[in-house]
Amino acid sequence: MKENNEASRRGFLKKLATTAAAATVGSNLIAADNIGSFHYLKQQYNSIGANDQVNIALIGAGGMGTSDTQTALQIPGVKLVAVCDLYDGRLKDAKTKWGADIFTTKVYKEILNRKDVDAVIIATPDHWHQQISVDAMHAGKHVYCEKPMVHSVMEGPAVIKAQQETGKVFQVGSQGVSSLGNEKAKELLKSGAIGQLNYAEGFWARRGAVEVWQYPIPDDASTQTVDWETYISNAPKRPFDSKRFFRWRNYTDYGTGMAGDLFVHLFSSLHFITGSMGPNKIYASGGLRYWNDGREVPDVLLGTFDYAKAAAHPAFNLSLRCNFVDGTSGTTYLKLVGSEGSMDVTWDSVTLKRNKTIDNNDPFYIEKMKQMGQAVSGRKMMMPPEQITYDAEKGYLGGPYDHMNNFITAIRTGGKVTEDAVFGYRAAAPALLCNDSYFKNAPMFWDPEKMKMLKA
Repeated sequence: MKENNEASRRGFLKKLATTAAAATVGSNLIAADNIGSFHYLKQQYNSIGANDQVNIALIGAGGMGTSDTQTALQIPGVKLVAVCDLYDGRLKDAKTKWGADIFTTKVYKEILNRKDVDAVIIATPDHWHQQISVDAMHAGKHVYCEKPMVHSVMEGPAVIKAQQETGKVFQVGSQGVSSLGNEKAKELLKSGAIGQLNYAEGFWARRGAVEVWQYPIPDDASTQTVDWETYISNAPKRPFDSKRFFRWRNYTDYGTGMAGDLFVHLFSSLHFITGSMGPNKIYASGGLRYWNDGREVPDVLLGTFDYAKAAAHPAFNLSLRCNFVDGTSGTTYLKLVGSEGSMDVTWDSVTLKRNKTIDNNDPFYIEKMKQMGQAVSGRKMMMPPEQITYDAEKGYLGGPYDHMNNFITAIRTGGKVTEDAVFGYRAAAPALLCNDSYFKNAPMFWDPEKMKMLKA
């Protein structure tokens, strides 16, 4: 498996789109990217020795935590030794999935006290991310914490401080950040493939019940099977409510809405590709249009973000949108638009479109173009854009594997991760401020370099 992924990282293939313009690619920037010339080798896939085993524990064994753990266990030399969750049913499922010898508990500090745990995956509801992350690092554990890194914009500095004080490896789980798609987009942008960046946009569409957080509620959900008091111990006190436990993303006491669940992925990818620290102005609008199930967060959300000129990039604008009532559903993309072209970026592909001009001094052709309203400047004529799609070849294990392997490799080598606490906070902050803007109906102002709120 590790050999297949290395091969696919080397073999991130360029495929020309079926357009006439694409058949005559003349740009040196594009032509230089010949098949087999990519060097995405920041993660090494060497044989794993006995001393390189990494024992992990899972804290929060819901859907995302289970997925993260399954991904981690694909990496040679990784072993799951313990699982924590506040619901009995998930602890029982953990033993079924991963073995009867797995230690299980409802008390996360029992996980942190275990000497056989090297690293923890934190996939709890968002309102527990900060506290468990800080406690885990101070207990000597490396941490892979699901996005967003924190529940409120005020919580980020404590996580950054804990990472700096302890020196532990801390990776935020925006799984696509380490992907081939992001790496290729970063390379293309740096090479000038789309000219000067001036605009970016991202879009998520979902409709199915599970996708829009209508997670199933077990028949046995009760105070006998759920440790409700621990769950709300750092949130407003309420009587037991199974929806607030199992469908927590719908409630502001525990989740961070569409922005914290989905926008944060797009911020993470955008910041990786551009080298940006984040926007300085955030404004959001939207509403609860369809899912009138008691949720407190919108099901349609639009965000606009101003990025000021910085050392890494020119000034540009970002537009993000998310729709939980989309009849087409399933669309997820990040588009970067520049003065000479654009890129559509996913975790395993990049589609590059470039404007093209040709010399043509035929008076008849020029006159016809003018009649059709086409811009004519001297002899330069605008042609349909060139389009090239870069795809990861079959067998590529994907962004989530790369991101988790980035984390495990950093533990083994003492190296750096792609999305540490500072990077993770700079991605989380504009998402969280997007929520603040929505609920306050006002723009939010942020200093992305100093990571501080600003007054209007």
